[in-house]
Amino acid sequence: MRSQGQVRFITITSRMQMVAAGLAVAVVGGWGLSVGVMAISQYQAVSERLSLLEREAHVATAESRVKAYRDDVNEVATDVGRRMDFIEKVLPMLPDDVVAEETVSDSSGEAAKTVEKVSALMPEAAAIARIEQRQLALVERLTRYADRRAARAEAAIRELGLDPRAMLRASRTAQGGPLQKLSTESDGSLDPRFQRLGLSLARMDALEQGLTGIPQVMPADMNMISSGFGYRSDPFTGGAALHAGLDFRGQIGAPIHAAAKGRVSFVGIKSGYGKVIEVSHGNGLMTRYAHMSAWRARVGQEVEAGDVIGAIGSTGRSTGPHLHFEVRINGRAVNPRPFLETAPHVLEEARTDTPERSTAKNGAARG
Repeated sequence: MRSQGQVRFITITSRMQMVAAGLAVAVVGGWGLSVGVMAISQYQAVSERLSLLEREAHVATAESRVKAYRDDVNEVATDVGRRMDFIEKVLPMLPDDVVAEETVSDSSGEAAKTVEKVSALMPEAAAIARIEQRQLALVERLTRYADRRAARAEAAIRELGLDPRAMLRASRTAQGGPLQKLSTESDGSLDPRFQRLGLSLARMDALEQGLTGIPQVMPADMNMISSGFGYRSDPFTGGAALHAGLDFRGQIGAPIHAAAKGRVSFVGIKSGYGKVIEVSHGNGLMTRYAHMSAWRARVGQEVEAGDVIGAIGSTGRSTGPHLHFEVRINGRAVNPRPFLETAPHVLEEARTDTPERSTAKNGAARG
């Protein structure tokens, strides 16, 4: 390098070149592996759905059901009873305001043929056939409804800058318990239309649970924000420093509210933060409330968005009474303000079936 008439040399040894090449290969390999895992996961999900649709088309034919009635009417009646048991077990997962006008698969035509043929061949079984017809119609409508709610929740999560796939993966971890297989048929199998309903409800539940854990309620008076997220002049040293949250001015003893539904994971004192409460919201999301004068929650306690969990103070590294509020995703601090300002509106839209009906309950920011 030539500078002001002088020539300087930088020597890159073979060892340094090998290390740099190794790092580049590792980075490219890691990226390729992650892309491959995502592609395999998506392929498996698509394959599973296509397989279910093929099986649905097979079992929906009127001929197959008429044959089952001819073989053993009592066995069909038992199958219908098992299906009702299945429906009763999954219905509690649905909200009270179920509205489902569309269907995923449509068995109505074949079911009507089944009723017609069974009524002609075996009048004594006509009532069972009609009940089965109603069951299938209900299952397909509920499946479409669950898919529609899941799609709204997924869109809301993406709009807030989060990854719904990560939430779905997290919902599958830390699971267990005794095996209790569900079946709708006498041979112990599960009708694919009922299986599809179960999968759709599980997806809907996981995504909507993820929504409830997104910070959406102001932890203190939003008009009293005294310091934002990012680099600022440190109040003690005067030098540049990263401020990992929002500061809310307030009187000592003023209430501090949980920003979202979650479980209290820490109550205690941390260096620089003073008295602290941390709330885990699942999916790697955590909120931290610092400089408290008093705690109003205990470790392991379940809290709802807006619950009072502490009081404003000036403990720790603080120049005066205020709340220091942080949002962390997998341990990394992110700006809380976009969540608090955007989430209430996004979540209200996600929870609303029609423009006339709004089921949002926890979306209002406190100001």
